[in-house]
Amino acid sequence: MYGDPATIRKILTELGDTWAVVGLSNNQDRAAYGVARVLQRFGKRVIPVHPKAETVHGEPGYASLADIPFKVDVVDVFVNSELAGPVADQAVAVGAEAVWFQLGVIDEAAYARTRETGLSMVMDRCPAIEIPAL
Repeated sequence: MYGDPATIRKILTELGDTWAVVGLSNNQDRAAYGVARVLQRFGKRVIPVHPKAETVHGEPGYASLADIPFKVDVVDVFVNSELAGPVADQAVAVGAEAVWFQLGVIDEAAYARTRETGLSMVMDRCPAIEIPAL
């Protein structure tokens, strides 16, 4: 298990409400689109991060985490496992408080590296499933 209940609760309720969602675009068929909408319903500000840098759910997008001109609290990762580790490293570099790898996104080395830097991290879980349960 890559996300104990205390860490999940901490990320969802204590670490801040600005979430960068890496992989979020206007493609309504993608999981990121629906999860971002749920996060917004629960009071989170969702910042799209995608090479297209599209505005999604009313928020302007950015091509990378480094392009975001303000602090993000949580980086929610919707890319495949092979690309997820570098995104976690970027989250550390931009000063995020936590990293969340979505269902099916697993990189144990990135999980260990990220936690070693002091960030909270959850892997292979979905905040849209977890947040209503709180």
